Amino acid sequence: MQLNAGCELSFEAQGPTPLILMLRPRSGAGQWIIREEYQIIPAVNVTEFTDMYGNLCQRVVAPEGPFSIHFSATVQTSDLIDVSPGAPYTPVEDLPDDVLHYTLPSRYCQSDQLGDLAAEVTKDMEPGYDQVEAIRRWIHENVTYQYGTSDASTSAVDTADKKVGVCRDFTHLGISLCRALNIPARMVVGYLHQLDPMDLHAWFEAYVDGRWFTFDATQEQPRGNRITVAYGRDAADVAFTTQFGPMSLNDMKVWVEAAEEPAPEKKETDVPTLSSTVGSNDQV
Repeated sequence: MQLNAGCELSFEAQGPTPLILMLRPRSGAGQWIIREEYQIIPAVNVTEFTDMYGNLCQRVVAPEGPFSIHFSATVQTSDLIDVSPGAPYTPVEDLPDDVLHYTLPSRYCQSDQLGDLAAEVTKDMEPGYDQVEAIRRWIHENVTYQYGTSDASTSAVDTADKKVGVCRDFTHLGISLCRALNIPARMVVGYLHQLDPMDLHAWFEAYVDGRWFTFDATQEQPRGNRITVAYGRDAADVAFTTQFGPMSLNDMKVWVEAAEEPAPEKKETDVPTLSSTVGSNDQV
């Protein structure tokens, strides 16, 4: 499905304020960027770099006063996400070098303190994908989604104790429980079609059977039509804006809508394809 997605951020800066922005998705697995538009008012110099996780980041200095950012994109997304029940655990000694650090505790994901809970949640599960799915399901069934119950300092340990939070907290807990089992896990932020209520979203990926799989503890079933913006160890690595000075966010709007895809033009030379022959031995 093609999606039109974007956000508008309105700030008030008390003085010149350096910012790092992380708002641009890039083409990759499950998504292709068809069009994008970036507007900053007032106009300022922008430089872009790629961070250690492969995320596109923009550096700006906001002048004193009102400052707004508008980003929108049209993205071709996958309607489904891959699932693989029974996919085996990847031993630590076989992990790629750039995946190893996703097994370690991080600021919001104190996996070294959640080993007992991880073992309890995944008991009788085969090591690998089935353990991660048991974690995702346990969080979905036992943690209540509720705005205003957590803040920027809430960690996975806090969420495990209070059993309430938002998508960021669900994600931190899922990552921590995976890492407690030596399964690499990373945070993903971006957009999800038909998210209710609509907002920027967070989920996690776990590395099993030699690849990354998507898990979202806020959803009942696996859902596609996602736009990934950034990856990281936890929320500290994937903030959409990081400011270095006094600056307040006055308003934020987020949207994700199905785009109208133009119907392909039929040419006289087009030949109908019979679905019964696709992939068969008599396919021409």
